[in-house]
Amino acid sequence: MNIQGIRAIYRFEMARTFRTLAQSIAAPVLTTSLYFIVFGKAIGSRMGDIDGVTYGAFIIPGLVMLSLLNESISNASFGIYMPKWVGTIYELLSAPVSWGEVVLGYVGAAATKSVVLGLLILATARIFVPYEIAHPFWMMAFLVLTAVTFSLFGFIIGLWADNFQKLQIIPTLIVTPLTFLGGAFYSINMLPPFWQNVTLFNPVVYLISGFRWSFYGVADVHLAVSVGMTLCFLVACLTFVWWAFKTGYRLRS
Repeated sequence: MNIQGIRAIYRFEMARTFRTLAQSIAAPVLTTSLYFIVFGKAIGSRMGDIDGVTYGAFIIPGLVMLSLLNESISNASFGIYMPKWVGTIYELLSAPVSWGEVVLGYVGAAATKSVVLGLLILATARIFVPYEIAHPFWMMAFLVLTAVTFSLFGFIIGLWADNFQKLQIIPTLIVTPLTFLGGAFYSINMLPPFWQNVTLFNPVVYLISGFRWSFYGVADVHLAVSVGMTLCFLVACLTFVWWAFKTGYRLRS
């Protein structure tokens, strides 16, 4: 394995984050803080508990996931799209690094940034809402697994996109609505039976449910199902990336 190659890609991507701290870190944390103020304090103080958890604390996992998914996709998609746009992708393809090493560098950096952001949001949430983490190991496991999986998904979007507008289509029109409808601000058990069944087709439900379980020990979906669905999506993304590098899809044209 070309450790030097992986390190070079990883350090380059991480350096880009430090050049854009306001956009990469400060903006998502500030936006999420506004959610805590509006939903956690203003609205949450007028709502009852959900599954024995105060509303302000209940929405913390959903808000973390909302930022985590968007930032993972954005960081990874932009990271691989820029070499395509400026033409340096050919240097990367001719370098002595395999597709797996390229993915480790780009996806590893994107996932690292997303995990750091998630932890910062959790620290910020403590200012507004008291909460406890019942299963710290599973909380970190879900945080890392989700960041890696959706960084891979963002990497695929970056391969597919042929202009800057397409980088935002899927996160804006698909991922964000699915997150809002995936139980970020409510339990799907509050829905009528028909809509509960419909909601189970939303993959984000399993991410938020498993992550919320790690905090409070309550979930809309069994933990094993949440982990299994996330791993299936991870494998599907890896398979697509392997195929893209093998065939040169959107890389050599």
